[in-house]
Amino acid sequence: MGEKLKERFKGKAFRDYFPIIFLIVMCIVFGFMNKHFLTWHNFTVILTQIVTLMVCGMGLTFVIMTGSIDLSVGSTLAISAVVTALAVPKFGIFSIFFAVLVGAFAGLVNGVIFAIGRVPSFIATLGTMTVTRGIVLIITQGVPIQINDQSFLQVYSGKAVIGMPNTAFFMIGAIVLAYIFLEKTPFGKEIRAVGGGERVAELAGIKVTKVKILSYVWAGVMFGIAGLLQAARVMAATATLGEGFEMDVITAVVVGGTPMSGGVGSIGGTILGAFVIQILSNGMNMMGLSPYFQSIVKGSILVLAVFISIDRKKKTQVK
Repeated sequence: MGEKLKERFKGKAFRDYFPIIFLIVMCIVFGFMNKHFLTWHNFTVILTQIVTLMVCGMGLTFVIMTGSIDLSVGSTLAISAVVTALAVPKFGIFSIFFAVLVGAFAGLVNGVIFAIGRVPSFIATLGTMTVTRGIVLIITQGVPIQINDQSFLQVYSGKAVIGMPNTAFFMIGAIVLAYIFLEKTPFGKEIRAVGGGERVAELAGIKVTKVKILSYVWAGVMFGIAGLLQAARVMAATATLGEGFEMDVITAVVVGGTPMSGGVGSIGGTILGAFVIQILSNGMNMMGLSPYFQSIVKGSILVLAVFISIDRKKKTQVK
């Protein structure tokens, strides 16, 4: 009995509690090194900055749980923001529908190329990432598209009556929806089944291709909404919006306990993972660390997280 408990602590328990342990350690270290870190003002800054990462994480969790990957996060975010910015003068606050449609279409393209075309997800999304970024550059010609509609900005980046930024409520909405889909619907069970083993899922009557495509569509919708919120926050859509952002999102999801091999994961874990990455970025910025050094730290954490989770189910293998 004692050996079983010891083995459990060494394995599953440590992997499950890694995000919260790391989060607590970071807060202690950064709080000790900078007196302004553990303040209400800094917490509101973190809450404002984490929205894009969190919303994207709510989408990418589904994709990674199927054992796949999506590298087009940043470019989907950018094109959704650009199309939204172009639609704002005519459609105002209803431009969110364009963000959702563009994101869903981008996800559909990824899903079809991967699931039906049988192109590995890494290659498929690497290709769409490059193509989409090119389209964004053609549309913008490298010039930011300003957003001046005050009603739009108030709804998607202003502050509510209780003082919280409106973006926080969109983030909470994304979290609630993701939780319901993953934990309370058959789709969530199918996601886990496909990630756990496609052949077994097929024998169980699950339409694997459909599940894969829908996971990418859902992710695309989340990326699209995140693009709108980010554009509203900076009051413009730029060609470089979201460049390299896929690394932060992937790291947040994996640190949160969703292994690259798929089949396992949770919304709560991704929430913790997002806070780990955002608080890490915030703390390093307050310390004045170089962005280049920050990239080294984040990359190292991703490798560490994969190392910790690699034996959770099976060897890590992106399909």
